[in-house]
Amino acid sequence: MPETATLPEATASATPAPQKNAPVKGRSLWSDAWRDLRRNPLFLISAVLIVVLLVMVAFPGLFTSASPRDGDLTKHFQGDPNYGHFFAADWFGYDGQGRSVWARMVHGARASVIVGISVTVLVTIVGGTIGMLAGYFGGWLDSLLSRITDIFQGIPFMLGAMVVLTTFAERKVYVVIAALLFLGWTQVARIARGAVITVKQQDYVQAARSLGASTSRILFRHIVPNALAPVIVVATTALGGYIGAEATLSYLGIGLSEPAISWGIDVAAGKDALRTAPHILISPAIMVSITVLAFIMLGDAVRNALDPKSR
Repeated sequence: MPETATLPEATASATPAPQKNAPVKGRSLWSDAWRDLRRNPLFLISAVLIVVLLVMVAFPGLFTSASPRDGDLTKHFQGDPNYGHFFAADWFGYDGQGRSVWARMVHGARASVIVGISVTVLVTIVGGTIGMLAGYFGGWLDSLLSRITDIFQGIPFMLGAMVVLTTFAERKVYVVIAALLFLGWTQVARIARGAVITVKQQDYVQAARSLGASTSRILFRHIVPNALAPVIVVATTALGGYIGAEATLSYLGIGLSEPAISWGIDVAAGKDALRTAPHILISPAIMVSITVLAFIMLGDAVRNALDPKSR
């Protein structure tokens, strides 16, 4: 009999070698927030507006070659704005002293933005420090700092700023910044205090304290990074308000004054010619509104990114 063909031995199917899973990179609150911000149209629009504004502040010569102070009385309220002459001296017409309205709008951005950013940074530092010390140490220090905060918060912001500024004969940029800082730190202090009280009860803070970590290490390595998000949200939103406050005080004649160049000063100068030349008042007023709106939009976008529950 012929030999029966034997089936070849079944070879065990080769099983792929187990692959090691690539380590998953941990995501932090800040990385998630940045990813959400990049997808938020509100943030993109506000960021573009703010970047253009900052470039205008740093390099006004890119937007106009006209002088904001040199006037020509032959151009006193001369005609209507020539909206076809982009970036030209007569783009938005001339004011009562023959000065280019567009040039004053461009150069006036510097004082308003410097006041807004400076006050925001100083308010965040002063208010954040007071609130974090009160929230972390508690006890008599918390009671003392909280009562001081209550006293300052009981003073109406604009009324208090007006009273402070009227005590100075010459009101320059640093005087306006100091007046707004004097009354503007209370909200940040309260937010920082509440955030620190919440963070210091977390397990990782308790573990660091039980391991003998110093107070400074606990504050700067654990408390501050995790309590900073709500403070940044409040500060970003308030920045536009400080720019509006500076313009309001200058309009009332108790903020910046000539020879300083400010949107509030130009709005005040244009109110007398509202019927005959409304563009003198409306043009800088629109710049104030756009700037304040841009920072408010930025604050809303940052708040939504750092606190998804608020959406």
